[in-house]
Amino acid sequence: MTLLPHQSDKRFVVWTGMETDLIFNQGIDLPGFASFPLLEKEDTRLLLADYVKRQIDLAARHGIGTILESVTWMANADRARALGYNEQGLITVNRDAIGFLAEIRSEHDTSNVLISANIGPRRDAYTADQTMSPDDAESYHAAQIASLIGTEIDLLSAYTLSNSPEAIGIARAANKLSIPCVIAFTVETDGRLPSGQQLDDAIAQTDAATNTSPVYYMINCAHPDHFADKLSGNTRIRGVVVNASRCSHAELDEATQLDDGDPVELAEQVAGLLRAHPALGVFGGCCGTDLRHLDAMAKRVGAIQ
Repeated sequence: MTLLPHQSDKRFVVWTGMETDLIFNQGIDLPGFASFPLLEKEDTRLLLADYVKRQIDLAARHGIGTILESVTWMANADRARALGYNEQGLITVNRDAIGFLAEIRSEHDTSNVLISANIGPRRDAYTADQTMSPDDAESYHAAQIASLIGTEIDLLSAYTLSNSPEAIGIARAANKLSIPCVIAFTVETDGRLPSGQQLDDAIAQTDAATNTSPVYYMINCAHPDHFADKLSGNTRIRGVVVNASRCSHAELDEATQLDDGDPVELAEQVAGLLRAHPALGVFGGCCGTDLRHLDAMAKRVGAIQ
């Protein structure tokens, strides 16, 4: 069995930027920014499968592991209701998303491939939603997390969280079901969470309230320039999943064209972070990135001794 990143000296590449690639590069409409409905149509299911297979192949080519993220970031009750999904429909969607990845993984060398159930925030990831207490967040997210019982997931990754109370609730819900949980906070251009909290403080608060149940933390949906100076000394941060653009979240929300940055420059920045901070074992691309960015990152990171 492949060890999780915090248990292994391997590095793992991950991709959470598929939605921007689908919209801007593939011309596919994603109502509500949700990609999970694509599993229900044969042509788009095949497109998703191609993405996954290419990610596995590029990781193998560069001698690193890969984490496959399910398309379930938006597959919670509030976000999916407008798309016509009820409670049972969401259970089916979440389980199918993991089964889809497991089937593809079974066709490859599975020794370096992990499957992650991707959980997103209840509301807008770019705003400081402080309306939920940790107890409310635990109760809310428990339904999606419970739907994963019995599937072939290796871990659960809660991405693009803007505040620590929601992170605490998700971590508690996962811990009660004995599912390894990763918490990924997003930060603004100043390196702080959208709530204004310092990253280190958010991690410390979450750890204190959960008896350090998250297996590790990550930063995602931000450019390296926004957080590079926040990594020193915090070995609980084990991953960086970066945006291609240096734009703020507000600017990205208003963008009508994709800013895909410079894949080679971004890859060098990510490799530099991993060289400077050996605790980092997970890296990859978020908004604005595509498989070019992942390949460039994997090539540079794979060459690090």
